[in-house]
Amino acid sequence: MDSLESTFLGRKMRGLWVLLALFVAVFGKETFEGHQVLRITAVNEAQINLLKELSEIEHLGLDFWMDPVDVSLPVDVRVPFYSLQDVRAFLGYHEIHYEIMIQDLQDLLNEEQREILRSMALQPRSTEDYNYANYHTLNEINSFIDMLVQENPGFVSKIVIGQSYEKRPLNVLKFSTGANRPGLWIDTGIHSREWVTQASGTWFAKKIVTDYGRDAELTDILNKYDIFLEIVTNPDGFQFTHTNNRMWRKTRKPNSGSSCIGVDPNRNWDAGFGGAGASSSPCSETYRGPSANSEPEVKAIVDFVKSHGKIKAFVSIHSYSQMLLYPYGYTQTPCKDQAELHELARKAITALSSLYNTQYRFGSIINTIYQASGGTIDWTYNQGIKYSYTFELRDTGRYGFILPANQIIPTAQETWLALMAIMKHTKDNPY
Repeated sequence: MDSLESTFLGRKMRGLWVLLALFVAVFGKETFEGHQVLRITAVNEAQINLLKELSEIEHLGLDFWMDPVDVSLPVDVRVPFYSLQDVRAFLGYHEIHYEIMIQDLQDLLNEEQREILRSMALQPRSTEDYNYANYHTLNEINSFIDMLVQENPGFVSKIVIGQSYEKRPLNVLKFSTGANRPGLWIDTGIHSREWVTQASGTWFAKKIVTDYGRDAELTDILNKYDIFLEIVTNPDGFQFTHTNNRMWRKTRKPNSGSSCIGVDPNRNWDAGFGGAGASSSPCSETYRGPSANSEPEVKAIVDFVKSHGKIKAFVSIHSYSQMLLYPYGYTQTPCKDQAELHELARKAITALSSLYNTQYRFGSIINTIYQASGGTIDWTYNQGIKYSYTFELRDTGRYGFILPANQIIPTAQETWLALMAIMKHTKDNPY
């Protein structure tokens, strides 16, 4: 076979692959035609309580993107088409103000899918060819991880810290320049529908290998610390967002005695587990699970952190709402390092906003966003990891979880500045 024929066949196969992907995308997924995302503005505690009652009416099928917790925060909710009339009537009767943030969710999802399919026709041969400005599938991200390791022997390695419920490897990238170093941890994608986080994670990985040896500050950090990066922390859920339901948040493990699937992996940690701010209902988006660490995706990180013993900073990255948060979420009691964590958060978001003037709120979880028990960074902080933070990336609700792909790189770039501030502070303040 000559090279021309080989090239033709390669292009033909890629074309067939894109057609197959399009077929799956159209016929294999839950669709959201007519679903609207409403932004509701409560003005008093009575209205917040009414919205909480609304959230518990299961037959409406409401998906709260931002929960009703406090009048200082808006409430964002995806309303299926069949429930729009009832929800509008409820809000109107109680004189609760709302506006339409997303007119038809499926329109945004269709555009997102078209962008993905366009990029699938061009399979990268290296991490230089990888399209960081687009969203990618689980297989594509795993291929990226393998390419990055292959391109950077002796500096980047892949650690498999466990398996998901559906037996997918839990891959962690390790960036290291020496043995027996303390570690800095970053994870993205623990909530599977928060696609800008996994996309930012791949950009971070490439940024680390690009800047080591060129950027003096990062080089100094990596000469003293290892960086661990788990890009797809919830692979089963992430795969499901691509193949079945773009709005899926939880893990994919069946729940005994219920037809509802999955646990919220950010309510499953052994820190105030089972307390307020997590649900005992398997059908809830914030279902805590039957016991702490019941989800293998959570248990794998727990075991890794404990066995490593020298993780000094732990950053878990979510979206959306533009916040930088530190412990605690499950209790009003301030953590003992609150003054230092608060000041470092201020420095980090100042660095972040210096690039595109993106404005972040910051503070403890419970005082800045809502009460949440069983959360990641409350557990890591209680394990002695002082510099434990959670990011909520762009935006503040215009697109929510369907952030356009053209915002991936700006989001990653500005977030990296905040991450550098946290990592530098950790390096300069050993404990």
